[in-house]
Amino acid sequence: MSAIRIEDIAYVRFSAPDLDEMERFAVAFGLTPALRTSTRLICRTAGPEPVAHVTDLGDARFVAVGFRAESLADLDRLAAHDGAAVEDLDWPGGGRVVRLKDPDGHGVEVVAGQTKGEPLAIRAEPVRNSARARSRSRTAVRLSGGPSTVLRLGHAVLEVTDFRASEAWYKTRFGFITSDQIDVAPGAAIGAFMRCDRGDIPTDHHTLFLLQSPRAPALNHAAFEVAHFDDLMVGHDHLKADGRVPAWGVGRHILGGQIFDYWKDPFGNELEHWTDGDLFTAADGSNAATLQDLLGVQWGPLHPMMQGN
Repeated sequence: MSAIRIEDIAYVRFSAPDLDEMERFAVAFGLTPALRTSTRLICRTAGPEPVAHVTDLGDARFVAVGFRAESLADLDRLAAHDGAAVEDLDWPGGGRVVRLKDPDGHGVEVVAGQTKGEPLAIRAEPVRNSARARSRSRTAVRLSGGPSTVLRLGHAVLEVTDFRASEAWYKTRFGFITSDQIDVAPGAAIGAFMRCDRGDIPTDHHTLFLLQSPRAPALNHAAFEVAHFDDLMVGHDHLKADGRVPAWGVGRHILGGQIFDYWKDPFGNELEHWTDGDLFTAADGSNAATLQDLLGVQWGPLHPMMQGN
C-alpha cells in the first residue's frame, strides 16, 4: 500500500536568469502568464488548473515536479509518512503543499485544495473527412495561426541514478502503476512508464517516467497536452517561425501512443506538445518493453539518439 494515490501531475518548476525570455517562450509554446513579479513567473494552461509552469529568478536549472493529491487529508497522510510539513501555497489558486526530495535530490511537491480557474478558449477541431466517413460538407477548413492550445501538463520524465530505488520511492508514496517497464536484457530494467492509480477511471499511459541515466539527476522533459492534431501542427509552425529550437518530432510514439513534438526552451529545458495518447485503468496491468520500443516511432523521425545508426 502507498501513503496516498495522487490524482495527476500538477506543474513543473524551473529557475532561470531571464524571466522576460522565459515568458516569451512560454507564450509562444501556448501557456498563459497567471502571475508575474520581479522574481517569479507562473503560467497556466487553457484548462482549469491554476498553475502548470513556474519559473523563479536564478541560475538556469530544473527545480521540482508537482503532483496533485485528491484531498487535503492526503497531504496530512503524506506529511506524516515523510515527517514533512504541510505549508500554505501563495500561488494562483492557493491550496497547500508538501515538499519532498526523491533519492536523487529532485524536488517533489504535492498540492491539494487549489481553487480551479475558468477554462480559456480552445481552438476548435475541424470536422474531419475520410475516405469512408465524409462528415464535413459544404464548408471549408480554415485554421488560424498562433500558438498551440495547451490544455494541461500530462507527464514528466526524470533521469535517475538507480531506477529500482527511485521506483520504490515513488510507488510507496504515490501509488504509481507500471504501464511499460524498459528492459535492456532479461532482468535488467533501466526505467518504466508509470500511470496514476485511479481505479476504474481511465488515465494517461504515463504521468511519470523514470529513466536510469548517467546524466542523472536531471529533467529529461515535461509534456503538455494540446487540443488536437491540427492544433499541434499549427503550434509547430508558430514555434518554428518564432525561431525556437526543435528537439524531436513530429511523430507518433510506440509506448503511450501520443503524437509528439519536442522543443527546447531558451535555457535548455525540453518541453513536449502531445495529443491522442493511450488511456488505461488500474486493471490493465503492466507490460515489458525494449529500448527500441522506447526510442522507436510508429511514424515520424527517429529519436536523435538513433538517427544515423
